[in-house]
Amino acid sequence: MDFISNRVNNLAASQTLAMSQKSNELKAQGIDVINLSVGEPDFNTPDHIKEAAKQAIDNNFSFYSPVPGYMSLRKAVADKLTNENGLSYKPEQIVVSGGAKQALCNVILATVNPGDEVIIPTPAWVSYVEMVKLAEGKNVLVPSGIENDFKITPEQLRAAITPRTRMLLICSPSNPTGSVYTRDELAALVEVLAEYPDIIVLADEIYEHINYTGSFTSLASFPAIADRTVVINGVSKAYAMTGWRIGYCAAPIAIAKACTKLQGQYTSGASSIAQKAAEAAYTGSQECVEEMRKAFERRRNLVVRLAREIPGLKVNEPKGAFYLFPEVSAYFGKSFNGRKITDASDLAMYLLEEGHVATVAGDAFCAPGYIRLSYATSDENIAEAMKRIAAALAKLV
Repeated sequence: MDFISNRVNNLAASQTLAMSQKSNELKAQGIDVINLSVGEPDFNTPDHIKEAAKQAIDNNFSFYSPVPGYMSLRKAVADKLTNENGLSYKPEQIVVSGGAKQALCNVILATVNPGDEVIIPTPAWVSYVEMVKLAEGKNVLVPSGIENDFKITPEQLRAAITPRTRMLLICSPSNPTGSVYTRDELAALVEVLAEYPDIIVLADEIYEHINYTGSFTSLASFPAIADRTVVINGVSKAYAMTGWRIGYCAAPIAIAKACTKLQGQYTSGASSIAQKAAEAAYTGSQECVEEMRKAFERRRNLVVRLAREIPGLKVNEPKGAFYLFPEVSAYFGKSFNGRKITDASDLAMYLLEEGHVATVAGDAFCAPGYIRLSYATSDENIAEAMKRIAAALAKLV
């Protein structure tokens, strides 16, 4: 008897987590694997944030927290959105969740009905498509490639819109490509969206601060769509707090209330201690954010330079996040020791087993023909990993 629901059977497993697990298995066998598969800062959480968490424990923040989050944290988030992004949200419009991933899923489940269409520019983060499946919505994938810096055009957006379109889900800076939409590029998309007042805009801005362009524009800053834009963000990437699991949505009040209602039935409030740590992240010194951003920019420059030295890799210069997304189809059809590479999944597994470097195939991000490298690791690891990748690829003929 099959005890598992169709809902779960129809979901794909996370390929990023699967590749990370495979690399850990090889490490356990004593093999020296460099893991470039995980989207996680390698920095420790800054001390002043850890101190706030310790203080919260001493002050007995050990009881259930309010479902949408402590009011003090929601005020801190609202202030951040005003001061950094020029956005006007009341604390009542902020819902704190167990990571930005839950915040995203909350919004999708709270707004998408069976059969509703959700437009997702691709390459796209692994979980977007699966979350829409959970809501019984229909994914409408709009592809972009390295030749246009992995960004969709207004014409592509317009062509994807139908009477069933419920939502546009867009991520900038992007996971997996690192691409950042400029203000002008966003304005051009908004011009199209302005003609369709029933479309919700879900803006995943979790990589906002890991940005090498010198400026960041939130989609919610455009008056034409502000009243139907939901911003997703959190502390994981900017403050090196992945394990603390604090993210949020900033939304029109009706959507915020719906997310609170939903969250109240299946997880309740996020961790009390982690919330107090997040509050310190937003209200304390921001020097740590800039220090980490500078380190990521240095690593970006290093990985791009080294990747461009490898024949057959097509590489652009990502403007944000901590990923490189090279096009690798030049290696398809090649072999080593009787092992033939037919697609990016084959290549990623070959690089792991032959080169001992963990990457993720682009298929996981709706982009066959590419692989994703995370450079959220030390300069030394990056240099050694690229050396190994070059050596492994050179064996393919």
